[in-house]
Parts: sequence; structure tokens; C-alpha cells
Amino acid sequence: MHHQWLLLAACFWVIFMFMVASKFITLTFKDPDGYSAKQEFLFLTTLPEAGKLPEEKHFPEELQTSGKMLPESQLDQPLVYLERLELMRNVCRDEALKNLSHTAVSKFVLDRIFVCDKHKILFCQTPKVGNTQWKKVLIVLNGAFPSIEEIPENVVHDHEKNGLPRLSSYSKAGIQKRLKTYFKFLIVRDPFERLISAFKDKFVHNPRFEPWYRHDIAPGIIRKYRKNRTETRGIQFEDFVRYLGDPNHRRLDLQFGDHIIHWVTYVELCAPCEIKYSVIGHHETLEEDAPYILREAGIDHLVSYPTIPPGITVYNKTKVEHYFLGISKRDIRRLYARFEGDFKLFGYQKPDFLLN
Repeated sequence: MHHQWLLLAACFWVIFMFMVASKFITLTFKDPDGYSAKQEFLFLTTLPEAGKLPEEKHFPEELQTSGKMLPESQLDQPLVYLERLELMRNVCRDEALKNLSHTAVSKFVLDRIFVCDKHKILFCQTPKVGNTQWKKVLIVLNGAFPSIEEIPENVVHDHEKNGLPRLSSYSKAGIQKRLKTYFKFLIVRDPFERLISAFKDKFVHNPRFEPWYRHDIAPGIIRKYRKNRTETRGIQFEDFVRYLGDPNHRRLDLQFGDHIIHWVTYVELCAPCEIKYSVIGHHETLEEDAPYILREAGIDHLVSYPTIPPGITVYNKTKVEHYFLGISKRDIRRLYARFEGDFKLFGYQKPDFLLN
């Protein structure tokens, strides 16, 4: 009888210990974020076999900056930047838009990409989108000048003096390595508003006085695209739109050389479907995007983006309507047909108010 009691007590003890252990395990693994000693032990006992690496977590390549895995905190980054990259990837895969979204990574593209080797950054220049300021940031990072304020305006675009190498100046292997491992970004804005800005800057105001735009390029456009041959006014926005929307614009583009960078598509400038960019900034949200880019590139403690004047980045629908007033729907539709890839890749709304 005494033995039976001992056996029964032992059974109860085993059952009790099993229940406690089950409860302990359940509690230990309930919180996936708080690692306990039990979990650490579990990880230590499951080390990979010698010579084998643990399987890497696969994040999209775009989420990896400078070839490093993203820290946990950056996985909670504002969704807007991930959504921009996702949208771009989806449009790149769209067969119907292939001609508008794909381009070769030619010397023309590599000439647009500026390099900061010290901090492993590539910046693709998209003129008329606040690029001068980004160039200043990189010039300071490369050590050519101690601060943005000390860079003379005439040096920013002088590539002999600004200490800002282009990606095209490296060997083929050097180009590949940088494209694969560096933090890469570009800035975009509404495509039609960018064209208005290019027209105003190069043909109307031309603050840097580049006479070839008015004396060589404008007459070439007028000769070919002006409807009323007797009209003697300087180049009008309508002439410019007709030139840009002409499916045979390339002949003139070749004649104009690199000056076309101010109005060709983002696709032609930066090859966004061929190069895996880390961040896409938008001119319209530059107040938030600039600090975010500096943070992601790991340089926010070294340099700040210059102060943005109030209201300068806001999309101005009234201005766009004003410029396109009186231009035929046919010409606007042809223009949109050329820039449709830019609108779709970067999530800009189709300007139905101009097209219909």
C-alpha cells in the first residue's frame, strides 16, 4: 500500500512538472520581440554547420542601403518610400509600357550620375528639380569645399572644379561595383511642371546666361515646329510642346547635344528600370524627403539640405493650365504620350484637365 502511494505521488509530481514546464515554454515564447534566456539558448544550440552561413533574410534589393542589411528601426520607415519603389517596379514589369519605361544604361545615363566615394552615394541628376542643391551637398561631402555657403555659384556646374566625378569616368568594373553596392537616389517632380520650368529657365529668363538656348536651339525649334511662319516672336511654349511631342524629335536632339538633359524624360536620364535606386524623392514633398534621404544615406550628421523657400515645391495647377492654354489637344496628347512613362513610374496623376 505504501509503495502504491509513492507511485501515485511520483505520477502526480511528473504531471505537475510537465504542466509547469508547458506553461513556462508558452509564456517564454509568447512575445516574439522580447528575447529571453530560453530563446537565446535555443539560438545557440542551432548554430549552422561549420562552413555554412545562416540563411539570409531576403529583403528587396532596393531596401538595402550601401549593400548593408536594413536595421530593424528602418523596416518601420514611412511606407511612402517603399510604395514609390514598389510602384516603379510594377510599372517596369508592364509590357505595354516597355518602350516608355526602359532604356540602356548608356554613357548618356552614366554622365548624369554623380559619385561620392567617401560615403558610397550615387545621385542621378534630373535638371529642373532642385538638383543644384543636391550637387552642393555632394561637393561638400567630397571635401572640395568645407560648407555649402562657401561654394561659388559658378563652380557648382563646373565639373573641372567642383570635385564631383561622374559615374562614366570609372572603369566598367568600377561602374558595376558602385551601381551594385552604393546608396542611389534621384528626385522627380510632375513631368509637365518640370517642362514649364525648363522652358522658363532656358528660353525666357536664363539667369546663368547660356546664349546657345536662345541663339541656336530656339531658332532650330521655331524653324521646324512653328505653325505660323510669318510670326517673328521668339520661341513660344507651344513651339516647345510641339517639338517635345514629335515622335521624330531625336534628329533635333542629336543636334542639340547634352543641352536636352533639361527636358528629356526621367527614363532617358536615369534608367530607373535598369538601375535599382534606394530612394525616390519627390520635389513636391522635398521638405520631408530631403532629411529622409540624408538619414538613409547615413550623412545627416555631416551636412544639411539647404533651406527650401516656402511654397516653392507645391504643385501649381493654375500655372500649368495657364501655360497650356491655347495649345491644341492633339499636341498636348502627343506630349503626354512621350512622358507617360514618367507619369506612371513615379505616381503622377494623368493631367486629364488638359487632355480632354
